[in-house]
Order: sequence, then C-alpha cells, then structure tokens
Amino acid sequence: MSLLQQRVSETLSSHGALARSVPGFQPREGQTDMAMAVTQTLEQGGQLVVEAGTGVGKTYAYLLPVLLSGQRALVSTATKALQDQLFSRDIPRLVEVLGLPIRVALLKGRANYLCLHRMAQARHSAESAQPGAQRALAKIETWAQTTRTGDMAELTGLDERSALWPLVTSTRDNCLGSSCPSYRACHVNLARKEAMASDVVVINHHLFFADMAVRESGVAELLPTVRVTVFDEAHQLNEIGVNFLGKQLSTVQLLELSRDALATGLQLARGLVDWHGLTEGLEKSARDLRLAAGLHRGSVRLRWTERCPEGVEVGDWVQALDKLQQALALMQAGLEMVAELAPDFQRLLERSRELAQKAALFSDPPDPEGVRWAEVSAQLRLIESPLDIAQAFSALTRPVQTAPSCEAEAAADPDSLEALMAGDPRHASGEPAATPVGVGQRAWVFTSATLGDEPSLRWFTEPCGLTSAQVMQVSSPFDYAQQAALYVPEHLPKPADPGHAGHVAQLVVEAVQLLGGRTLVLTTTLNAMRSIGEYLQTRLDPAANVELLVQGQSPKRRLMERFREGGGDGRAGCVLVASASFWEGFDVPGDALQLVVIDKLPFPPPGDPLFEARSQRITREGRSAFADHALPEAAVALKQGAGRLIRSEKDRGVLVVCDTRLATMSYGRRLVRGLPQMRRLSGHAEFLATLRQFTTDATSWTTS
Repeated sequence: MSLLQQRVSETLSSHGALARSVPGFQPREGQTDMAMAVTQTLEQGGQLVVEAGTGVGKTYAYLLPVLLSGQRALVSTATKALQDQLFSRDIPRLVEVLGLPIRVALLKGRANYLCLHRMAQARHSAESAQPGAQRALAKIETWAQTTRTGDMAELTGLDERSALWPLVTSTRDNCLGSSCPSYRACHVNLARKEAMASDVVVINHHLFFADMAVRESGVAELLPTVRVTVFDEAHQLNEIGVNFLGKQLSTVQLLELSRDALATGLQLARGLVDWHGLTEGLEKSARDLRLAAGLHRGSVRLRWTERCPEGVEVGDWVQALDKLQQALALMQAGLEMVAELAPDFQRLLERSRELAQKAALFSDPPDPEGVRWAEVSAQLRLIESPLDIAQAFSALTRPVQTAPSCEAEAAADPDSLEALMAGDPRHASGEPAATPVGVGQRAWVFTSATLGDEPSLRWFTEPCGLTSAQVMQVSSPFDYAQQAALYVPEHLPKPADPGHAGHVAQLVVEAVQLLGGRTLVLTTTLNAMRSIGEYLQTRLDPAANVELLVQGQSPKRRLMERFREGGGDGRAGCVLVASASFWEGFDVPGDALQLVVIDKLPFPPPGDPLFEARSQRITREGRSAFADHALPEAAVALKQGAGRLIRSEKDRGVLVVCDTRLATMSYGRRLVRGLPQMRRLSGHAEFLATLRQFTTDATSWTTS
C-alpha cells in the first residue's frame, strides 16, 4: 500500500481525522472502497467511472484523495448549487480537518459575474426605464463598490430571470476582451487569475464544454492545465456536452444583438447610422422567423431532416431565413461604418458576422453525421449537434504521459490561460507549490449516483467515449428493505388513457389525507403536471392545512426551501407537483418527504429528434433501439426520481409508480432491478396501511 493510500485509509477510519473532527461521521465501507479506487487512479492515471449510491459519501471519497495527493485538480459539477456547496462547505471543511495549505478557487461562466463596462452602459438602455429598474440598478451599483468577486450570487433580491441581469453581465458574444476599458478591473479576469494561482479549481460542466467548443475554434479559454479532473454529477455530461459542441442560432441572440447595437449606437455614434431602422429590421426578421415555425403549446422540438423543420411551410421558412440574412447584412454594413470609433462596435460587428454565418449554415441541408432540430417555445432555437460527445471526449481523455508544458503553451499563445500559468503566481509569491504524487498519465474520475442500469454502465461510458475506463459500482449503505417500499397501483388505467392523470391525482389526494402532505409528485410531462396540480387545487381539504406547491408558481429554489420546511404556520406539510429538473438534485432528508409519486415510466418522448437520431444509429448497428437506448434511458430517469425518497439512514417512505407496465411487461423486471431493493406492497389496502403507520408510529417501521 502506497503512502497516499495509507493516509486516505487512515483518515476515513473510525479513529481518523474525520471521525475526530466531523460530527456524525462514521466509516462506510463503500466510501472507503471508492476513495481507494480514486487514489489508485490518481497515482497511476487513466479513467475511473464510479456509480455511488445515495449515502455513500462520494464527495469526500474523491475530495480526500485529491487534496492529500498534492496534485493540481479541477472539480466539475452539473449544477451551480453543488459547485457552491463544494467551494463554501465541503472543501474548506476537509482542508481545515487535514491541515493542508491548499488554495481553492471557484469559477463560473462569465454570465455569473458583474460586468463593470456593461453596468456603466445600463442606464442608457430602454429596460432601465422600466418601473423599479432604476432602484434595482442603484442597488447593483452600490454593491459593485464593495464586492471582491463580482459573483452575482452575492446580490440578494435580483433573480437570474430579471431583465436587468443581462444588462450588467457579459457573454462571450458581447465581451470586448482586452479592448474593454474596464479590462484590468474585470471580475471574470480576476476570477481566472485566482484560479490560476490555486491548487483546486471548482467549475461546472457548462463552463468545461464551453471551453472545449471555443478551443476547437482556435480561441484560448479559461481551463487550467491540471493532472486530475473530477466530474461529479457526471450523468449529465453527454447532454450538456452535445449542446455546447453543436451549432446554435436563437432569436434571443438576434434580439440581444439588436438591443446592444441600438444602445451602443445611440450612445457613441448617434446620427451616423440609422440605428432604429437597422435594429427594427433585425427584430422583425427574428420574430418573423419565429412565426414561420408555427404555433405550439409549451416547448416542442421539431425534426429537421430536409430544407426546413417538420410541419413548417417551406416557402414561409425559406423566405424568413432569407430576410434574416438580409437584415444581418444591413447590420454588418452599418457597423462597418463606425467600427473604428470604439471597441464596442468592433465586437458588435464580429457578433453580426458570426450570426450571419450561422444563418447561412441553417439555410443549407443538415449534416448527415449529426442531428438538426428546431426548439420552439416563446423563442426559437435552431440546433445542429453531434449525437454524443464520444469523439470529442475520447480525444480529450486519451492517455498522455505528462500534462502539456505551460511554457510551451505560453509561447504558442501569449494571451492564453497557459501563458499566465507559465508564470505561476504561487511561485512568484514565494509560496511552495504542492508536491505531486507522480507525473504519469492524467487522471480522470467520473461519478454520480446514477450512471446506468447494468454493471458495465454502458449507458454512460459509450456516449462519453469512455469504453476503456475502469468501472465500479458502490451500493448505498441505506437499508432500503427496512426504510422504503414500492407500490405499483395495478387498478389504475394505462398511461395512454386520457383519464390517467386524474386517477393519479385521486390517489395523491387519498394519500395526502393520511400523511398530511409530505408528498412529492413527479410527472413526465408539463401537461400532466398542470392537470394534477389543478385537480389537487380543487380537491384537497382546506381543513387539512396542506400547502400545495406547483412547479412554475415560484422560483425553483424557493419551492425547494418551502417544501423542506414542511409544516409551519399551522400547516401540516406540503405537496409539491413538479416535472423536469425536480427529478434530480432535490434533497429532502427527514419526515418532510415520505411519499414520492411518479405518474408513469419516464421513457424518452418518441418524437424527440435527438432521441430518434440516436435510435436510428443503434438500429443501423444491428442493435435494438428499445433495449439498448429507450429502456436504459427510462431506467436511469426512474432511478433518479426514486432517489428523492430516501436521503438518510433515518428516512422512510413509499415510492409509487403509477404505471401498470412496471408490473405487467417483461421489461418491467429490468426497471425494478435498477431500483434500490425496496419491499413490494401487494395492494392498495397495504399501501394505505403503510401510510397510516407513518402517522401513528414515528419511531419505528417494521416490514411485513
């Protein structure tokens, strides 16, 4: 056993530093096994994929070896919530317990940081004239005088959905770079410099893939050269990566260009160009393109295999795209007239050219090697992407003996991140650099609670190009047979029945009357969510004082906080009806949640263009699109939803899957095997009796 392995094992033992310093810490065999596997990967290099069940303690299992190794590391998460938790709680706690002189940095996408230049321009925008905007802008300006990081998360009372947010932050599209008058004080640059001087950098998957996409176009972006990279919440990597590695054109981009051109033009070059005419023309062409996509309820994805998206009138679509290209050409001509007056105009000109190139791309036939679709909601997004990230990601993670030399990178591009790293600020300040355990291959660690429905974890490894990775599964330490039960109400109609959502809602009402809330309803569609929410609104007994929460009524964070609070203000508890993002990342330990109801098996929507294109590729390969794609997708999603129920050793609850196919179809057995080993409830009477037991016996729950 190596010295690092000894230190990791000792720290996680019953007499180690964590047991002495962290209240409630107990050694877990699964956590130790995972930590030792991570340690071995750090020492030898290569790729490790770990599915770690709920309660394993996977965060400490990878952080502990990384911190003790002395390697410079990058830790990436899928959500900003976990990113903030790692940076503000988990890593500082371990650093303190271990007594390590480690510098840690948090890095988010540029749209999360205050842009001083755009803030100065914001008062000249039309949006700032809206009621309350001046007061909110004044609050931002006051905060700007004191903030060290510029992280907008520090600013309370300003939601990301606020119209002011994009006015005081920048994107890669509108950032002026080194030409910006506020370049030296730029919070994004300061955050990057902080990252370059740190041993561990915490980022998110979106930032990681944004950097990959930019690097492919030859532009340096911010990602430190590190030897160890850890992806937590790795199950989202493929979908996030596909979005970034493809090409996109949206009406939001077009309208933002129009807004910025008008504001900048009137401020810096009033009278030199017909700014109102140019921007009105661009806005009209963007809206006409959206109208050409047709009327749809909610958000839909339209197949696009020919000249235009399916169901769209070809003549209207082609004409709208032509008008858009003409409007962009006029915008370019206007900006070229004033491009030398200010860096702002030069960047606007670059943006208009980039959007014109994308408009031309979507005027040509789709790439047969990828998939193209139109995403239609209030806005319109045109997307062409690869089917997965396997090719790009396998090239990135292929074994190399040593990390690239910072000095070599610096010589190739003096403005790149590596150029700044070549003069590592840690050495300049006299601080000793961390002592690494070795300088062999790079180490890549991928982990999540759900990475597939079979031991090989092919659902995750194949689309990510990790077919040669070492794979391990670590079971949850929770006693699901004692703590949880599974109920499939076979008396309900089939999911395709028009009245299915109503029957699900009736079951929820009956259960809530016994539990007094404490129920999470997860739906596979927004229509089902609305139907069930409306039914509960009219049928829940007001005397029960149960609070009904429905996704969309309040920001997600507020809904989660209110649900976790449970009873209060004289209320018994909460019922939350939600879809989409609430299937994962929603953690409610304790009695505030004891019932999870899933309306039906979460198979991918059959009309989804990306799903269809992937299915067709699998069929061409001689495999089964259902068994090798649709079923694993459903199994992983079901496992994610079921994972909301039991979050600690003391939790107990019932999972209800209101889909008879789970009990009657042969593939139902495969789906059940993918779930934690809960006991099965045999009928409705046993289901109701179990719920009654929750309310009458708060200290124990025996299985039959």
